[in-house]
Amino acid sequence: MPKSIDDQVAELQADTGEHHVAVTFTLNGVTETVVLPSRTLASDAIRHHLRRTGTHVGCEHGVCGACTVLLDGNPVRSCLVLAASLEGHSVTTVEGLVEPDGTLHPVQQAFKDCHGLQCGFCTPGFVTTIAAFLEDNPNPTHDEATDAIAGNLCRCTGYQNIRASVLRAAEITRERAGQFPLGVDDEATRDALDRQVRGSTQPVGGRAGRS
Repeated sequence: MPKSIDDQVAELQADTGEHHVAVTFTLNGVTETVVLPSRTLASDAIRHHLRRTGTHVGCEHGVCGACTVLLDGNPVRSCLVLAASLEGHSVTTVEGLVEPDGTLHPVQQAFKDCHGLQCGFCTPGFVTTIAAFLEDNPNPTHDEATDAIAGNLCRCTGYQNIRASVLRAAEITRERAGQFPLGVDDEATRDALDRQVRGSTQPVGGRAGRS
């Protein structure tokens, strides 16, 4: 017979001498229960206990943003959050942004279109940060796109392609909503949608891809 959660907690505490807790929360739409030391960080619970390794850990001081996940839809640095505090909440990592049929989230597709990544280490944190930003501001200007990514560090790029990805993601979201048909490349139509948002979303050294 499988051990109950209470039995697991008691056994681990007896074996290690360290206080343990059972935490139940929703991770990428699936309810998970994990038993771990009460001092465990959310980033470690997600990566090491639940094996969602798309969430990367960089500075572990809440500075770089690589470990950013969505907690009830809001971007948080998971290295600054105790796993125990996730109880009853919903967490979305970069893996959870993909649609069930495999369709990439607009931000993920935009990073592909605009080559918004190089080594890829910081990318998950940027993607989750931008996804939350576009929920609040679906039509960002260039300056707003710059501000949106200012809290995340990338050591490979000059951020131009990442900013282009923010603007491209906004375009893709409109395209999927039927506000701008896929494949249409008409300047007048673009200007009619939003003059401030449009403009060059091309990656440095190349043209932004379009379906």
